[in-house]
Amino acid sequence: MKKLFSFLAVIVAALMFMTSNGFAKEIKIGVVWPMTGPIASFGQMAWKGVQITKDMEPKTKDGATIKLILLDNKGDKVETANAVSRLITKDHVKAIIGAIASGNTLAAAPIAEKNRIPLLSSSATNPLVTKGKKYVSRVCFIDPFQGAVAAKYAINNLHAKTAAVVIDISQDYSVGLAKFFIDNFKKMGGKIVVKTSVQTEDQDFSAQVSAIKGKNPDIIYMPTYYQALALFARQARQFGLKQTILAGDGAESYSLLKVGGKAVEGVTFTTHYDPKATAGKVGKEFLAKFKKNYNVDPDAMAALGADAYLVMVDAINRAGGSNATSEAINKAIRSTKNFHGITGVLTLVNGDAVKSAVIRQVKDGKFVYVTTVNP
Repeated sequence: MKKLFSFLAVIVAALMFMTSNGFAKEIKIGVVWPMTGPIASFGQMAWKGVQITKDMEPKTKDGATIKLILLDNKGDKVETANAVSRLITKDHVKAIIGAIASGNTLAAAPIAEKNRIPLLSSSATNPLVTKGKKYVSRVCFIDPFQGAVAAKYAINNLHAKTAAVVIDISQDYSVGLAKFFIDNFKKMGGKIVVKTSVQTEDQDFSAQVSAIKGKNPDIIYMPTYYQALALFARQARQFGLKQTILAGDGAESYSLLKVGGKAVEGVTFTTHYDPKATAGKVGKEFLAKFKKNYNVDPDAMAALGADAYLVMVDAINRAGGSNATSEAINKAIRSTKNFHGITGVLTLVNGDAVKSAVIRQVKDGKFVYVTTVNP
């Protein structure tokens, strides 16, 4: 009996030692992204980016394993809300990365706020996402900045005096970004000659194309997601519209190239990342590992997903590592300053990232770097 008690004592001591040194600890982080549905390409690329950075930093500094629990929100607001609720109540995560789209992130925000769980979005750019929130943050720039960059590029680089604006009224992202572009374009002396609307699932854009053709604007600004933009571009070119199509970061997906083909040649968009603008040791390591693993360059969604993970891990480390509470993690996220990530250097102010924007263009069936615009 004494031998048995001695054996058990050794086991208990070993377990206590392992736990106290972080070997048996893990921190659960939820991830809510669209792996299926209309914007699945975004979520799939973001997840690839996270897989690379998780291999680079799989644990906290004191040895706790970072366990990611991925739930597919299918690009839907209700699915997003359900996923966030499940992660908090059933999986008991310390924090959540998500969502991709602004509308979905807005659906998740009240739940995160109520439960005091930090919600860190990789790419929700609508300013309302963080407005009045204490537990919602992001690693991407916001649409007032992106809209101003697009308007400035249209006026100064494309020498546009008139513009048509095509808005996806089913997406908060598109509605907000269009407004900021219009406000800045007008302020700089430009004129909006056509403002028309579409919805994400639309297939026929003949009415919108006809309205634009009748006014013959210098450019077309269409801050929609890649699938609608690709179909619109094909129909616009078929009807003889040759104007440059300017877009936002929602355009960036390899699916745009596949679906749009030659019709999307020349499409120019504001975004968050380009491999040619990669700087710093972490950024270069990420780029090399991503290309080796997936045989393709990372796009903005992959890079932003990676940044969301890296900022989260950095915050966990500063909040106490394996002993970090959700409150402490949230405080650390929101105090992030001069963080050198994949997409550049970022500082969070009231949950919003202050950082540079990149302009890319479709040329010869590929995304090419144009320039970087600083805040």
